[in-house]
Amino acid sequence: MMKVFFLRLFRLSYLGLFFLSGMSPFLFSQEPIFLGVDTFFQEGKEDFLKGKRVGLVLNQTSYNRLLQETYLLFKQKAQNFKIAALFCPEHGIKGLEYAAEIVHDDKTHDGIPIYSLHGRVRRPTEAMLKSIDVLIFDLQEIGCRSYTYATTLYYLMEEAAKRNIDVIVLDRPNPINGEIVEGPMLDTKWRSFVGYINIPYCHGMTIGELALFFNKEYGIGCRLQVIPMKGWKRWMNFKNTGLSWIPTSPNIPEADTPYFYVTTGVLGELGIVNIGIGFTQPFKLVGAPWIKAEVFAHHLNEQKLPGVKFIPYYYRPFFGLYKQEACQGVKIVITNYQTYRPVKVQSILLGVLKTLYPSQFSDGLKALSSERRNMFCKITGGEEIWNMLFSEKYVAWKLIKLQEEERQAFLETRQRYLLY
Repeated sequence: MMKVFFLRLFRLSYLGLFFLSGMSPFLFSQEPIFLGVDTFFQEGKEDFLKGKRVGLVLNQTSYNRLLQETYLLFKQKAQNFKIAALFCPEHGIKGLEYAAEIVHDDKTHDGIPIYSLHGRVRRPTEAMLKSIDVLIFDLQEIGCRSYTYATTLYYLMEEAAKRNIDVIVLDRPNPINGEIVEGPMLDTKWRSFVGYINIPYCHGMTIGELALFFNKEYGIGCRLQVIPMKGWKRWMNFKNTGLSWIPTSPNIPEADTPYFYVTTGVLGELGIVNIGIGFTQPFKLVGAPWIKAEVFAHHLNEQKLPGVKFIPYYYRPFFGLYKQEACQGVKIVITNYQTYRPVKVQSILLGVLKTLYPSQFSDGLKALSSERRNMFCKITGGEEIWNMLFSEKYVAWKLIKLQEEERQAFLETRQRYLLY
């Protein structure tokens, strides 16, 4: 009896520690997660490709749950169909290029053309598609409107619809999770490659769900198949899946980096503070030579935001903004992924920076070139946030409340396209 008592006590203590720390005691899924690429082959979907010419949209993230490369999986099955071309998004087929860098066309070692969709063109051309019957998309996305892989998918679907080409999307997890929906919507006037669809900045959908949304809500009307995952639940972030994270681009190195990208990416566009780009912790820091780390952290922690703590932090960026200068600021530490709200934290960071350091904030906005200002508006979805930052004294809670009704309408619309 005593042994059973202590065993139960240990279990309760173990669970209690997890709950108190904000972590789920069921950190990993209780059942295996099968990606769209896994279920595609498990269910014999490759039979659909018989006699067809296939274009694969891939990059360095295109692996199945067992870390077998998607390209090789299709190549092994290609007795009854032909792999006619590969297509790659921003950052290239191997993920070598940095944000906004040109990606050039290439060939595989066995001579199959690799067409860049982030080079001389961003949409596949007639010449690229003339030998394609089916396009298969297998890229890991990060759950934020400004990350360009979803725009690439939209462009592919539009061009495929014009030519009666089938599109198959092999679904993958939203690494933030499928529940957090936050941030501004998109004003059509500011539609661009870094924000093409009127969805919230943090949309809470998988890439397959987005494809269904695009196809219907925007009237693309391509012949679309989404191959769903098995085992994924909406509450899961990427760590919960137990799958191996492969960096989606050079500055998204870890499975939790998408949370921080949504938190500080907009700050980085203003060019006022360093957000860890050029250092070892991209998007996880907010610093500058003129910030006082202890004061900044104190004011942020005073806000008592759920799921997050701000630790005073000192560092020198290797390159980029404030290269080799001693910076002070904060390291953002997520203590509870279920309650953390990245865009809300972003708004508080902007508000506290503007309040504590008004002259540096104001001077930074005034020094911004028209090109950088326009990019900021494209990423945030319009001019409203820029105007608030420029003219309002206290911005944080106004930013948090911004476009609540529009987000609610989106939540109702997206319900029709959720697969999980």
